[in-house]
Amino acid sequence: MTHISELLNDDSVGKRFTIRGWVYRIRSTGKLTFVVMRDSTGIIQVLARGDRLDENTYKEIEGMTVESSCEFTGTVRKDERAVTGYEMDAESFRLYHRNENFPITRDKGEEFLLDNRHLWLRSREMTSVLKVRSTIFRAYSDFFYENGFYQVQAPMMVSTAVEGGSTLFKVPFFDEEVNLTQSSQFYLETMIFSLENVFTLAPSFRAEKSRTRRHLTEYWHGEAECAWVDNSGMMDIEERMIVYIVKRVLEENSDDLAELKRDVSKLEKVKQPFPRVRYAELMKMAAGWGLGLKYGDDLGADEERAITVHFDRPVFVTHYPASLKAFYHRPDPENPSEVLCHDLLAPEGYGEIIGGGERIWELDVLLKRMEENGLRPEDYYWYIDLRRYGSVPHSGFGLGMDRLAMWVMGLDHIRDAIPYPRTVRRTRP
Repeated sequence: MTHISELLNDDSVGKRFTIRGWVYRIRSTGKLTFVVMRDSTGIIQVLARGDRLDENTYKEIEGMTVESSCEFTGTVRKDERAVTGYEMDAESFRLYHRNENFPITRDKGEEFLLDNRHLWLRSREMTSVLKVRSTIFRAYSDFFYENGFYQVQAPMMVSTAVEGGSTLFKVPFFDEEVNLTQSSQFYLETMIFSLENVFTLAPSFRAEKSRTRRHLTEYWHGEAECAWVDNSGMMDIEERMIVYIVKRVLEENSDDLAELKRDVSKLEKVKQPFPRVRYAELMKMAAGWGLGLKYGDDLGADEERAITVHFDRPVFVTHYPASLKAFYHRPDPENPSEVLCHDLLAPEGYGEIIGGGERIWELDVLLKRMEENGLRPEDYYWYIDLRRYGSVPHSGFGLGMDRLAMWVMGLDHIRDAIPYPRTVRRTRP
């Protein structure tokens, strides 16, 4: 058995192959039937001739519908008129399953396609999305393995909040109630004391009632924590990671990016170094752009979109006011009203894809920040213990893998970057 992509070259011409797959398109003109076949690797046109096949076989081919599964054996020839420039002359045929009318058609609306995502995933567009997504996830892990990190895992059901209690999904757990994790960060921090540099790739859950184009309630979260690394050093790592991932996609998914009509010239500009702008300086820049932002304002999706159109590569925004960030970010010793943190904003209006920074490693500073945020130390006893026994300076980040994929592929909405999106309004299929 041969994959279709292996046939699409001059070396295959005149040779006999067998392919299996699904009917992508079909049309008949008397004694000729043109079947465009697809498999996971590509498409090719198969020509079935009524005068070369027995009558029953030809009728079976002619009567197939879109997404019927079948097998063809035939000889490949070059034909510039064919969809991919090559064509197979059918010599034998086997039908595995003939469909009734396939429900996905060009005129279907977005909600219908979301309700029938299990079928829409077969489209050429979604196939390319899944392939690019696969490269992104693999490249993310490869980067850390190649740089001496250990992959670790953390629980999905937790008793603490990382990003605030208002966005927690609460679930029953025998006679108790626990939360679905918002982030694996705290657990990764526990592991740096044995492994020093760790990363994970896992789902996270946020009960945000947001309907923006970049929010999911269940999303894939790439996270890392590093001992002996400060805020600047963490940005260095992230910068190299993003460049590495984008480079891999450009190398391995050129056909898929073309299918998605992605302007690759924009991705080719993603090179080091990335701009690094302090929050206070960004507010001055925003005023010059007429955005109406002032110091102390948080950056939402609209603000980030308006800011990132002014950059041709990702930009780090650093040193946010402490009031805008979670309790675990380390205050800047030179200006304790700001924290040693960063967000990485993707260009072209896509906005935040990474949030990270230096963690508080001094016990007294952590306890003070928890008190300021109204948190009970007893709920975080094990997290506090990390500052009691051999504490070290350390930093980390959280990367929204689906947001990263959305930007890399140039998609309009994050729901198109993931096979089965979970949003505030969608749990099907």
